[in-house]
Formats: sequence, structure tokens, C-alpha cells
Amino acid sequence: MKSKILASAIVVTSALIAPQWVLAQTAPASAPAAAPAATPTHSFTYNLGLVTDYRYRGISQSGLNPALQGGVDYSHASGLYLGAWASTITWITDFNPAASGRVEIDLYGGYKGTAGPINYDVGMLQYWYAGNNINPNANTNEIYAAGTYGAYTLKYSHSLSNLFGFANSKSSGYLDLSAIFDLGNGWGVVPHIGRQRVSNNGSASYTDMSLSVTKEAYGLVFSGMVVGTDATKTVYTPASGKFFGKTAIVLGVKKNF
Repeated sequence: MKSKILASAIVVTSALIAPQWVLAQTAPASAPAAAPAATPTHSFTYNLGLVTDYRYRGISQSGLNPALQGGVDYSHASGLYLGAWASTITWITDFNPAASGRVEIDLYGGYKGTAGPINYDVGMLQYWYAGNNINPNANTNEIYAAGTYGAYTLKYSHSLSNLFGFANSKSSGYLDLSAIFDLGNGWGVVPHIGRQRVSNNGSASYTDMSLSVTKEAYGLVFSGMVVGTDATKTVYTPASGKFFGKTAIVLGVKKNF
């Protein structure tokens, strides 16, 4: 379950426009202004990262242990996009030692556009847990819609299938509010709060909160996050006795290509 802080994602750009001065007639004529660079019709980006704990919607997916992650994204100038992302996980075998499934692969696609001051993003996402053999199956399909105004993003995700192996949990929903504040010099702050509703499984519903600090340096993105939930311990604690929704500090490093 990919964290898209925006996990699903906001790109901040800036431009510096130099003033043009009118010179005396004796000055040489200025050269014609260069045409603005055309936006690529197709573009690909890649990422590779390591985290001390893979948290998704506040719940550890890697047994409170490190996880290796990476992905690829394709975007079209029209606003259409496709992507794939993967992470090592342990939660399936943590809760059911007889089960299999050590890798999560997320496949997603959608459309991004603008409506006045609002940037919107709508799409569909499949969480695929390779080889998992639990019943109900852990694989999950969701549709989502997000709107961004300034630094703030409100997003709602709705499951079209059972949610992450919970029985009879179709039509579960996750609503979250996050923001990205650019502090300059490569520093950023990302507060977040979300509410996971698990249909017909009230004890599995919970709220998660986090505060992340990021720093770009040496071509890498470093992050530190304080994350916690009010999840029910009996639901999110496997036989190991480790509560996967506990408050913790998570560190990470990522390289974008």
C-alpha cells in the first residue's frame, strides 16, 4: 500500500523572470526572444528508495523493519499517466505464517488536470501482493479522486473489492488531508491526517496522523517522519506481539531519476 505523500504526488515549480530595459536608439537591437521550451509529449521518471519502516495509512507493512522500494512513472502532456511501484513487505506472513506474499506491486493510472485554482487527479489503483494465498485475497482495487488548492490536498480513495484481506469489506473508504510546505534550500514539511473506514469491520477502522520533514541534497531526498494511529491493537497486532500502528519515527532516502 503505497504511501503517495502523496504517495498519489504534487510537483512545485518556480520561474524567475528578468526585467527587460528599453535602451537608447544607439544601442544594438536585441536578439529575438527564444521560444519557450516545448513540454515533452511523453516522459518517464524512476525512483528507488529505502525506509526504516514501510508505513501505509499509518500501519506498518514491513513488520516495523526496513523496506526496499522503487517505481517507474509515465506521463503524457494531455494529463494522462501510468505507473508501477513495488516494495518489500512482511505483513501477510506476519499475520498468517502459513501464507505467502513478500512483495507488494502497485499498478495505477489516471488523469491530472486543472479547474480554475484547483488541480485535480482521478484514477484507479491495484495493490497486488505477488503470490499471496490468503482468503479473502489481499489484492485490492481502489478508485480515487484528489483536489489540490495551494499547498493543500484532499483525497478520497474507494475500494471496489475487499480491502487488504478484510472479509466483506468492499466499498471501504479512506479520506486524507495533507499539505506540502516548501521552506527553501531543499527543505520541506508535510503534515497529514487520514481516516480509514473498513466496511462491515468497525473495529478495523482508525485515524492516522504524521508529520514529515524532507531535505534534498546530493541528488537524494532524505526524510524523517513521526507517524501514529488510534488503531485497535488487537486488530493490528500479529502473533509477534508488535503493534503495527504504534507511534514511531521513520527515516528514508530516495533517488529520483
